[in-house]
Amino acid sequence: MSQVLHTPPQRATPVSPADDAAALAARYGLTVSGARPSLPAYVRQLWARRHFITAFATAKLTSQYSQAKLGQVWQVMTPLLNAAVYYFIFGILLGTKHGVPDYVPFLVTGVFVWTFTQSSIMAGTRAISGSLGLVRALHFPRAALPVSYALQQLQQLLFSMAALAVILLGFGVPPSLSWLLAVPVLVLQFTFNAGVAMVMARMGARTPDIAQLMPFLLRTWMYVSGVMWSIDKVLSNNHLPHWAMVLLECNPAAVYIDLMRFALIDSFHAGQLPPHVWALAVGWALVAGVGGFIYFWKAEETYGRG
Repeated sequence: MSQVLHTPPQRATPVSPADDAAALAARYGLTVSGARPSLPAYVRQLWARRHFITAFATAKLTSQYSQAKLGQVWQVMTPLLNAAVYYFIFGILLGTKHGVPDYVPFLVTGVFVWTFTQSSIMAGTRAISGSLGLVRALHFPRAALPVSYALQQLQQLLFSMAALAVILLGFGVPPSLSWLLAVPVLVLQFTFNAGVAMVMARMGARTPDIAQLMPFLLRTWMYVSGVMWSIDKVLSNNHLPHWAMVLLECNPAAVYIDLMRFALIDSFHAGQLPPHVWALAVGWALVAGVGGFIYFWKAEETYGRG
């Protein structure tokens, strides 16, 4: 009799549902919804939304004071009123105006430039947490939100710069070619502000309570940034520790404020600027702009979830 050998069937390796889903997605070219794109692709997506970014910034700026009777006049009045308060407290009561030529243009320039940084960071902190409806409803690179808020504050600063020019002329500061230096200063400061706004947007999306803490941190930063007083005058007394002098000189807010004063005010000369001031300005813009962008991009797929 012939014997028939029966080979037992091979047991198939179990396939998990996740592997099945991945295979089906690969077969039909499907991708994960909301997955973080590569950094170059993300930059291209953001550039493709540049018109949305500018339109969103302009719309937010227009609606900011829509309920006020004076409307857009408050874009200029708010920093001017702040400057008037600081002049009374610091310039008159505390005497910081003594030894500072053209103190009113000096103060107003500092207030306007500082307000640009302060408002950009505060708006960036709430960029994601305050726009959850938009984030969850539409698919777009989320970096568009903090960048658009920083652009909104730049547009507001440009309105204020017109008032600043009138103040400079009214206090006898003549226009000169050095005023053109304000353009690269604003570009560098905008890059820095947008980068810090993106850092704070990611942190604020994860911990919304940071928005309540930021006014205190920003107020402290303002007081050490030479908005109402001359850093050069304080450093010339040479009574501070070396590390404190280095921090005051390298403070990014102070760097951009001093560069704007140097561009606009004749009595603010190059000797009052810290060494290598343009290198500091470019360095802070690159560190904050590039670093903040990458830091924000790394959490792209988490915004609006949870």
